[in-house]
Amino acid sequence: MSLTSRLIGICCGMTKREADLLSFAAGMHDLGKTEIPVSLLLKPGKLDRYEWAVMKTHTTIGADIIGNRGSERYKAAKIVILTHHERWDGRGYPQGLRGEQIPLMGRIVAISDVFDALTGERPYKRTWDAEEAIEEIIRGSGSHFDPTLVPVFLEVFPEIRKAICQTMG
Repeated sequence: MSLTSRLIGICCGMTKREADLLSFAAGMHDLGKTEIPVSLLLKPGKLDRYEWAVMKTHTTIGADIIGNRGSERYKAAKIVILTHHERWDGRGYPQGLRGEQIPLMGRIVAISDVFDALTGERPYKRTWDAEEAIEEIIRGSGSHFDPTLVPVFLEVFPEIRKAICQTMG
């Protein structure tokens, strides 16, 4: 997920330094899940309304864990933690930000996170193949995702696939 975010960032014109910050921050995006009950994280079915409300707190919990550390890396991580579940159309959480109110790093990680979640093994869903996940991201362009970033994701996808294949041996 960090590599996917980094590649999208570079393709968007980020400097190497900015892309490195993004990569670090992307790796921290779900830090707050360390405080979510394991029974929710590993639940094999859909979460009920109460469970979903608890799960959504991982963003603010993660930001609280980071606190006000002054380093650039932790500031970037806090931005990503708080904004990777915001949606382009404003229906995300925790703040209901919309469009360019969402920092670029959060918008990039939103795409990377969804692709990773769809193609990765989870107890509550089947593993999607890459093509299905790409179609879902395309469907979410302009509602879930920044419509200018979806084509960037598609452009760097061959590099992402190559990196995934190399990692898997």
